[in-house]
Amino acid sequence: MAEKDTISIQLVREALLQSCAPGAATEEVLHKVGIDPGLLKNLTARVPATAYARLWRLLARRRDDEFFGMDPRQLKSGSLAFLCRCAMAQPTLAAGLTSGLGFLSLMLEHMPAQLVRQQSLAEIVLLEDERDPRRAFTYFTYWMIVHGVACWLAGRRIPILAVELRCAEPDFCDDYQVMFSQNLRFDRPRTRMIFSADCLDLPIKRSAEELKRFLAHAPANILVKYRDPQSLASRIKHDLRHLPAERWPETEALAQQLCMSASTLRRRLSEEGQTYQGLKDSVRKELAIIWLAEPAISFAEIAMRLGFADVSSFYKAFRKWSGSNPGHYRSLILNEAD
Repeated sequence: MAEKDTISIQLVREALLQSCAPGAATEEVLHKVGIDPGLLKNLTARVPATAYARLWRLLARRRDDEFFGMDPRQLKSGSLAFLCRCAMAQPTLAAGLTSGLGFLSLMLEHMPAQLVRQQSLAEIVLLEDERDPRRAFTYFTYWMIVHGVACWLAGRRIPILAVELRCAEPDFCDDYQVMFSQNLRFDRPRTRMIFSADCLDLPIKRSAEELKRFLAHAPANILVKYRDPQSLASRIKHDLRHLPAERWPETEALAQQLCMSASTLRRRLSEEGQTYQGLKDSVRKELAIIWLAEPAISFAEIAMRLGFADVSSFYKAFRKWSGSNPGHYRSLILNEAD
């Protein structure tokens, strides 16, 4: 994993909150994993994802809990390994996820979960009781484990369409948006993650040797999806989100704005595993799923805002992005689906 992959110091503070006594104990732990304790006072500081992974492993060993002590029942050391073994024995990702979620539901008192398939969309729903919601960090740590294992089982990243949480929006969301989805919704009736159901049919073909390698690098290989927010791709996407689609520049004009040639722009994006067209499609998808959650915005208006010639073009593109048509997605996100 490249050292440019970084984690906000805010997540370090969250991990320490229930896992380590403040003061000298915290400083000792941070020194052991290569994080300067002085960074805790700088809310904008970032640390290498590898250092955050070392912190996770150290705290897990000390507490015998791979969930930072955030549930009354400990997720004892070795739970991630057992979860992977259970899931990889299944034929498909759907069966693997069902097995894995069943294990986590047994292990964690407050986080029972269920996989639900509704036509072209799927969701993992936390079946919580009516008590106060957990911290956002607790939910996102759970999703980090589940989504990370699911991507490993499938052999590719599984795009997330939306994440809804019962808790209030925390002060800091940037890293959560990078890792999971720009479409994070808080103060919702249920906590759930929504993705394309097509992924559920993917076969699981993992060997014991592959599991050994995966566990040897965990959780760093789960955290690898964090990307440097100052990367060229991230800056371009940020600018696109704040411009009407009809004003998005062509490649030559964008390169000129960035004071580089078009070939240099393409090369630098390629080094980050991106293309300009892919970035535009990614932003269109992000905006579409956000606007589809607003029933007052018609499909025609969404198509116009995204720069499509007509509604049918928008429908075709959305199905390509998400595996679902906009109407079905809207009905699910608004809890109107049967």
